[in-house]
Amino acid sequence: MIDKASPPVIESVPAEEAQNVLPELIALLHDSVASEASIGFLPPLRDEEARQFWSDNFQEVARGARVILVAREAGHVVGSVQLALAMKPNALHRAEVQKLLVLRSQRRRGIGQALMQAVEQAALERKRTLLVLDTRQGDNAERLYRKLGYQEAGVIPAYARNAEGTLDATVLFYKELALAEHTL
Repeated sequence: MIDKASPPVIESVPAEEAQNVLPELIALLHDSVASEASIGFLPPLRDEEARQFWSDNFQEVARGARVILVAREAGHVVGSVQLALAMKPNALHRAEVQKLLVLRSQRRRGIGQALMQAVEQAALERKRTLLVLDTRQGDNAERLYRKLGYQEAGVIPAYARNAEGTLDATVLFYKELALAEHTL
């Protein structure tokens, strides 16, 4: 049983720990897709597809091009977020926040906000001062990103297909982070 009173422990998952956390990450992805989160997948999500998604992402972690953070409560994964690091020479100051996922049973408890604060810290530790992300227009995530100071860059209509087969708009956001002077 997950203790809903204690704050989550948020940690980065190194590539060598992928196999240990993979079953819970697959379950988290299934839960998110089943709740119609706009994260690139449509239901029903096949186990092989979920496993391949995480495997591909952990390969990027091993190359230093991605950070995967998980939120744990009572030792169980209740959420995750990723930071895709831009690797081109002219882009080493930026990263993309991707796949903010929280178990449906654990939502509205501040886990998403805690993950976003942790991913911003992870970006700063890697000297990334510009974060970008996108979310389906009207989703709860849109309100969260605005609350956390992300600025709307624009809206793209008919961007992604939803579970009903219609096309939803996406909102593009960015946030500039300030590096402390001693880290420059």
